[in-house]
Amino acid sequence: MLTNEYNTVLYTGVTSDLVKRINQHKKKIADGFSAKYNLSKLVYYEVFEDVLSAIEKEKQLKNWQRQWKINLIGLANPEWKDLFNELLGDTETSSV
Repeated sequence: MLTNEYNTVLYTGVTSDLVKRINQHKKKIADGFSAKYNLSKLVYYEVFEDVLSAIEKEKQLKNWQRQWKINLIGLANPEWKDLFNELLGDTETSSV
């Protein structure tokens, strides 16, 4: 899930290359909803073995109430830190 600097908007999506996709969001290459709302802060993610499971979970999360998403993020990432560095293997800044 992505959010903006102020944690006011949430975006849920699926990708086969999370590092590449987040880089696109951070560099403002990705058009659409995330660009419109300046979403580039990765606050929650899950890894799946297959794309069908990932898509199923995405659909589930998109149907969740906003508060449920906030609670999920809060459990995994209580400080709402940008988890991008974790993806790059920077364990010193990892929070989840």
